[in-house]
Amino acid sequence: MDKTTALPIDPAAANAAGASGRGRAAERRGMAVIPYRESRLKGIAQSLALPVIVLIVWEIAGRAGLIMSGILPYPSLVAQGWWTWAFGENVMGLNAYAGTWAENAFNSFERVAKGYVVAILIGVPVGVIIGWSKLAARIVDPTIQSMRPIPITAWLPFSIALFGIRDFGAIFLIALGAFYPIVVNATHGARDVSTNLIRAAAMMGANRRQMLFRVVFPSALPAIFTGMRIGLGIAWTAVIVAEMVAVKSGLGYVLWDAYYVGRMDIVIADMVSIGILGFMSDWLIVQLQNYCLKWKQQR
Repeated sequence: MDKTTALPIDPAAANAAGASGRGRAAERRGMAVIPYRESRLKGIAQSLALPVIVLIVWEIAGRAGLIMSGILPYPSLVAQGWWTWAFGENVMGLNAYAGTWAENAFNSFERVAKGYVVAILIGVPVGVIIGWSKLAARIVDPTIQSMRPIPITAWLPFSIALFGIRDFGAIFLIALGAFYPIVVNATHGARDVSTNLIRAAAMMGANRRQMLFRVVFPSALPAIFTGMRIGLGIAWTAVIVAEMVAVKSGLGYVLWDAYYVGRMDIVIADMVSIGILGFMSDWLIVQLQNYCLKWKQQR
């Protein structure tokens, strides 16, 4: 029988080889990070290119007198008015908007958050149950589908008559507006669950409750998050509509009041503020979606 002769191993050489391998691996990781950062910076630059060009052209046209600054003030005037709105002081009552931006932005954000949470707490369970149960679909879904085409503005008189000029009227309109896309997408997600998953769960002995919470709901999450993002956009639309008529504070109220007194710089600054707050809230939903749907990304 042949015998294999074990060769002596030099510890120093082994350590050097290991260090060299680790060094090459770290170098490869570093080389991978650099292109990723460059690609991300390039993407950000491409996203900002068009808005920056529009602002530059707008500024040049405004300063050249091609655009009436009283109707469409150029960006530097808007920035100046926004700065006073955010950080200025109302000296002798000469500027009613000075220093009120944070308070109004917080009021609008708070109303959106409350109405949006109510819409999620009601819309997600109702949508999943409608998609999962044929009986619930026959009883509940026709009513929801018949009320869904009614626009938010049509509910304004009802909201004012029922709740008056108070926050609860705005929260009602926000919740109503965000409810429909959430419930429709949740219904679609629950109905679109793979039949193979249902059969596999049944073969493993899962009852209907376990199947609903461990199979149907997780599978419907991508559609639910889609509905949540659409509902969030409608919630911001609803809060502006509600604050213009049914509430006496917030960004929507300032928007209409500034238009009424001819402060178009505040109007544009208000519109940009709404866009920024909407973008930030949507970003939070996307981060929550990425966290909850890690399994989908890995697959």
